[in-house]
Parts: sequence; structure tokens; C-alpha cells
Amino acid sequence: MRPRTTVAALLAALALGAGCSAAPEDGAPAAGPRTIRPVAGCGNASWTDPADLAPDRAPARCAKGAPAPRPLAKRRTLTVATGTLGAEYVAPLRLALARGEFRKEGLDVRLKVLPTPEALPLLAKGDLDALWAAPEAAVVGGVNGGFDIRWVAGNFSPGPGSRSGLWVRLKNGESASSVSLRGARLGTMIGKGSVIMYPMAAAFAGHGADLRSVAFQQLGSADVLTALTGGGVDSAWLLDPVWRRVDGDPGYAFLGGQPRGEPLGGALYGPNLLQRDPDAGVAFLRAYIRTVNTYFAGDYKADGAFVAELARLLKTDAKTLASVPSLRMDWEIRKGTAARLQKAYRDSGVTKGAPLPESRLVDRGLYAEAVGHRPRR
Repeated sequence: MRPRTTVAALLAALALGAGCSAAPEDGAPAAGPRTIRPVAGCGNASWTDPADLAPDRAPARCAKGAPAPRPLAKRRTLTVATGTLGAEYVAPLRLALARGEFRKEGLDVRLKVLPTPEALPLLAKGDLDALWAAPEAAVVGGVNGGFDIRWVAGNFSPGPGSRSGLWVRLKNGESASSVSLRGARLGTMIGKGSVIMYPMAAAFAGHGADLRSVAFQQLGSADVLTALTGGGVDSAWLLDPVWRRVDGDPGYAFLGGQPRGEPLGGALYGPNLLQRDPDAGVAFLRAYIRTVNTYFAGDYKADGAFVAELARLLKTDAKTLASVPSLRMDWEIRKGTAARLQKAYRDSGVTKGAPLPESRLVDRGLYAEAVGHRPRR
């Protein structure tokens, strides 16, 4: 079993990589201004106002097959770390590789399985080019330590009908609206440094609790549901498709999950793609965005043959994959998400100090370039 890496240990590891490029004081990427050209097939619908937090906001979309490939002058190999190759949120990357979308851009992309705390020092030093993960507390700590890591593209938010999130076992005539979580024991696979702390905090607030008044019990993936149904914990964060096991049972209630329309993860870039080769960084996002527009633009699980193909790529059961709603794939990053995540980390006691400004954590410029959007000045 691998030892867990704390934020403090991560910062120590980052400090050893003193050869890395430090972030400028204003948090702006070191690369100069880039020319943004219109992109065929990517019109007004290819960009949404980052301040629009409406749950029913239609995600940005280009036409099928857009943005078209623009192969790099010189072929480039990129190593991208991800915590898993089997999760559905990784499906656009797996399919882009299988369908040759990265090759069309002149990229040879290699996926490497690494937990985020182990991948971050490598990303900061340039030993990795990108990380497909989330801006967790460890990422905030690394950036606060002065290294150039930016969240550059989103991944997904839950589709309509999803009930992946916080579930509670009801007792003594309780209902979803009356149940209190103060002093509750909560089972989760996820530590307090995860982005899921933000939606958890929102759910707790509606039920008389906060991140410090709930006892967290970290469990293995196979144990979370058993602990909830067996009485070992009072509530649990249930992922796809585990929540289906209690959905419709009057003894359990769903209290909320990831906000709809607000991705909490996606692509993180380090100095290689932010400063040294931003052309390759844009090319990677262009292939990803094209894959979303072509294959994941809507309810992709309505196509049984496509579900079967995804199941083969993800090495999962097609019926299990089809049993939960399609994810709403979304490459954009909402305004204020980084601040809300940092507040949750501070409230849970994982991080301290003043929050970082959004410009130190988020860069929307690369996906804006990929779809030909010129931000208003």
C-alpha cells in the first residue's frame, strides 16, 4: 500500500525541484500574448460566460468535427498523468487516443496512471506535461509554493437525473428535508483535500452541519456502501453507479452532489505546456474539445454501440455504464470555482491562509484559443 502524501510533504518535494520555473508575481503565464484566429465550426455557442452558474446552462459546443486539426510543425510526445484509466470522466481522452484525434494534431500522447499527490512534483518539474485530475488542496499548496501549475480546461458536470453524491440513512421518521448531519459519521473514499469537499459543504449547510462537525471515515471503494447500509456510518458519498443500489429505497435520502453545470476537474498544465510549448498545449485541448463535440455532445449513452465501445475502452461492463446518466462533458471553467474550492479546504482545516487569486490557479486562454474566442478586454 502506498503511503499517503500530505500537502506539507508535497511542498517539500516541490522545493527540491528548485530548477522549476517559478510563477510570476502577478500569476500571469510567462508566455507572451498569442494570436487568436476565428475557428470554423466554433461560433458563439463555443464559449459561455464564465460567470453563468445556472444549472441548466447549455455547455459550450462547436460543430461535429470542430475545431479541425492544425498539426504541429514538429511531432511532439506528451505524457499525461491520471489517477485512473477506467473512470467515465477519462473517456474523452481514451476515445481521442483510440480514434487518432491526438495524432491528427501531431501529438503522441501517453497516459500514465499516478495519484495526484505523486504526479504534482513531476508536473512542476516538467517530467510530466499535463495532469488529468482536479485542483485539489495539494494543487493549491503547490501553486502557493510558487510553481506554475494551472487548471486549463474542465471535464464534466453531472447530467440530469444523476444522484451521485451525499446519501444519508434515515431513522425515526426523518425525511430528506428534516434530517440533521451534525455529529454524523460520513463514509467516503475521498480525503478532505478533495474537490468534493465543496459540494459536501453545501449539502452539510442545509442540514445543520459543517465540515468540522461531521466525522469523516475514509473507506475503500467496496466498503462505502456496506458501511452505510450496515450502520457503520450515517451517511456516505456514493459515486456512479453505486448510488443506484439505494435509489428509491425509502430508508435513504439523496442530499446533493456536484453542482450541475460546474466542472470540478479536467486538465492541469505545468511549465512545459504553459511556457515552453504552448502550441502543443493548445493542440492537446483542440483534440480533446473536438472529441467532445464529435462524440460526447449530448446524451451519448443513447447509442448502445457507442456505450459498448466505451465499455471496452474503460474495461467496464456496458450494462453498468448504461445504468447511470451520461455525464455532461464540459471543457470550460466557471468563474469563482477556484475560490469556492479553496474556502472548502480552509473550512475543513486542510489549508490555511489567504486564498490565491483565480489568475494563479486558472488559465482559460488555451481553450479560448482552441475555439477561436477572443475574450473581451
